Amino acid sequence: MDDKHLNKYRIPSTRLSNWDYGSHGLYYITICTKDRVPYFGDIISERDPETQNIASLHSTKIGDIAYKNWLDIPNHFSFIELDDFVIMPNHIHGILFINKPDKDFGEINKFGAQRQNLASVIRGYKASVKTYATKHDIEFNWQPRYHDRVIQSEKEYLNTKQYIFNNPEQWLLNGDATDDLSM
Repeated sequence: MDDKHLNKYRIPSTRLSNWDYGSHGLYYITICTKDRVPYFGDIISERDPETQNIASLHSTKIGDIAYKNWLDIPNHFSFIELDDFVIMPNHIHGILFINKPDKDFGEINKFGAQRQNLASVIRGYKASVKTYATKHDIEFNWQPRYHDRVIQSEKEYLNTKQYIFNNPEQWLLNGDATDDLSM
């Protein structure tokens, strides 16, 4: 494959070439801040005498907005159902369910307007957080892209949920350098 288009280098797409990202299914998403700057806060450990240590995000204002706006996604995209997610200092992991039972699971991708699909959801979410930051003079930027994976089995779904749940604790244990964004 030629890595140039119109005489410019490009990064190959990580998207499945034969998948319609507007079709019914579960999607694991990771969105990073630009240069992995920890705009959203810090992971802290809290002692819980009845169970174990609990790691959680001590959030900044923009971290709170990222959280609130993630919860607000279904109000803008009626076909989206939220599953587990976590806001980390410099990225977000989440599972989104595109609930379109009238669209076949794994329908072949079609060219055309990119709306009512995963890309439009992520674009809208990222824009909402960035717009808030700009209006309130908060330094903040996203990486241009995001990572996604189509969840194709129950085992993969359960593993992804566990990964999301454990991510704050793993951050404390290993630091960000070992956080495998793709899982």
